Amino acid sequence: MLTLAINWLVKPFTMAALGWLFFKVIFVDIVDPQTATEYIAGMILLGVAPCTAMVFVWSQLTKGDANYTLVQVSVNDLIMIIAFAPITAFLLGVSDVTVPWDTLLLSVVLYVLIPLVAGALTRKVLDSADNHESLNHFLHTLKPMSIAGLLATVVLLFGFQAETIMANPLAIVLIAIPLLVQTYGIFALAYTSAKAIKLPHNIAAPAALISTSNFFELAVAVAISLFGLQSGAALATVVGVLVEVPVMLSLVAFANRTHHWFRL
Repeated sequence: MLTLAINWLVKPFTMAALGWLFFKVIFVDIVDPQTATEYIAGMILLGVAPCTAMVFVWSQLTKGDANYTLVQVSVNDLIMIIAFAPITAFLLGVSDVTVPWDTLLLSVVLYVLIPLVAGALTRKVLDSADNHESLNHFLHTLKPMSIAGLLATVVLLFGFQAETIMANPLAIVLIAIPLLVQTYGIFALAYTSAKAIKLPHNIAAPAALISTSNFFELAVAVAISLFGLQSGAALATVVGVLVEVPVMLSLVAFANRTHHWFRL
């Protein structure tokens, strides 16, 4: 309940609020209005998409409960099918961004629903004997390709945005500042709340990390679909990728150093 509340009732709205605060107030004299709106849109897309992949890595690094992590990610996936499009449309609309609903719905179908259904069907077919042998062999074979695919995605994202990043490093800094505030703020809220309700560390750590991290692949894909490859929104989501890994590793280190705050 803690993670779901922060993922769906807090995080999207604080991200939108921080985007507005920084790009419509604090940085208003530095960034032109159209670009500022696109940056905010990219930040909103990051905030509405909770991570469903790298959280397994963060959980393992903090010795988190694997069953909890799996259930939490699965529930987030199911909620995302229903909640991603309306929350995104609402927050983008509040930010004066016109959103084609068909693009949002198509993105959810392509990047959430189809993979989820494909995974369920694959498991049903390969594990019909319920001995996991065929399934484990398939997963072992697929693992190197999935890692290569993820790395290729990241390389291509930065490759397409390389010219913009090199030409305008100030934009990277400006986008990174509210993203850092959001990331550390959400983690602090989730982690202290977990301590307040007396969760054990192997639940508290992954709960806070799941609340903090983003489904950047979905955010990037939707940003490109809505605004274009060279848009400010796409750049903001790519900066989210750039920021997330080192920041999440720092939070993993912090969680490991503070395990004595919680019951085992």
